[in-house]
Amino acid sequence: MQKIAPKVYLENKYIGVNLGLVVIGKELLLVDSPLHTEEVKEWFNVVSGRGRPKFLILLDSHPDRVLGSRTLTLPAIAQDQTLQTIREWADTFKGNAHPIGAEADQLRRITGVNNAIPEMTFSERMVIHMGGKEIVFLHRPGPRPGSMWMVIPDLSVVFVGDTVTIDEPPYVGVSVLEPWLNSLDELRGSDMQSYTLISSYGGRIDRKDINHMARFLRKVQSRVEKLENDKNRDEEIERLAIDLMGDFNIRSIQEDLILKRLKIGLLDQSLLQYPGGA
Repeated sequence: MQKIAPKVYLENKYIGVNLGLVVIGKELLLVDSPLHTEEVKEWFNVVSGRGRPKFLILLDSHPDRVLGSRTLTLPAIAQDQTLQTIREWADTFKGNAHPIGAEADQLRRITGVNNAIPEMTFSERMVIHMGGKEIVFLHRPGPRPGSMWMVIPDLSVVFVGDTVTIDEPPYVGVSVLEPWLNSLDELRGSDMQSYTLISSYGGRIDRKDINHMARFLRKVQSRVEKLENDKNRDEEIERLAIDLMGDFNIRSIQEDLILKRLKIGLLDQSLLQYPGGA
């Protein structure tokens, strides 16, 4: 486990997501969940040695960070649209129903998905108090409609989820691109200069990483717009996905997965924007 800031830790040993841990007095905030049941048990046992887990924070509805939470008896906090998305899932999850280049795609069949539905949700902004500290939750749609940030002003820390990814590109099939770009502008603003910014894919981020993400999204945005009436949309998506892969330092072992994620994401984004296109 890596110490990111005083009382703030990041665990990157589990495939699919980086997990956050915030220690506030004798209580703990857990940020996102491992995917697999045995990993959830291991993680919970590890963190319980540092205090009493109080809340689980779900930064969005990505299955890699949500599905494992069904085995936790811990109140979960999420944004309203994350709640809506999880409610729409069948109680039995099959990873190959609509693969998105996630680790969850490999799950053959799991049950009890309804147990992952968060208990506490909010619309735009919510504040809770723990150990004399304010924990601020902000709705920041982008990677997913229900994406949110967790801000801890007293610790000068912000968990930004997939708003910025470093190691690999995100799935963009349900993304809202313009608000996402606005969120990146906010991260580059003066109000955030004194904060440590933590990504769910890559850990601690800086301005260089934010700029890189903005360039990636603008490329996606401009190229997807050209797909509206493209008779060769599948071929163009293939070319665009390969091009976008070059924007990240992807390990060869991940190339097939990342290419699949990009292709499906671009197609889904195109259909989201232009459902009547070719």
